[in-house]
Amino acid sequence: QVQLVESGGGLVQAGGSLRLSCVASGRIFSINEMGWYRQAPGKQRELVARITSGGSTNYADSVKGRFTISRDNAKKTGYLQMNSLKPEDTAVYYCNAVIKIKVIGGASEYWGQGTQVTVSS
Repeated sequence: QVQLVESGGGLVQAGGSLRLSCVASGRIFSINEMGWYRQAPGKQRELVARITSGGSTNYADSVKGRFTISRDNAKKTGYLQMNSLKPEDTAVYYCNAVIKIKVIGGASEYWGQGTQVTVSS
């Protein structure tokens, strides 16, 4: 099986920083794009940032200039550096990745369990 495990969430005051990590494990042949999504209570899940296997990135307008997505292919790990955090950034953050599985072939989308980020004012 394939697992995505997020870590790095927590409670931080406005203006502070957090770094989220997402480690992929299992019978992975390759990881295509990775992304971070977030969902606040009563809200739709929204895309925060994504990164392709080649390192191209996209960000939601609300986080541009504050968040940076990156990846370490050797470690099969994605990161989201979050700076200048605002209370409106409070949400559960989910890692997402498109992964090709060994033996089976093809590519499928996987989600992590999520990590809570709470920003106080």
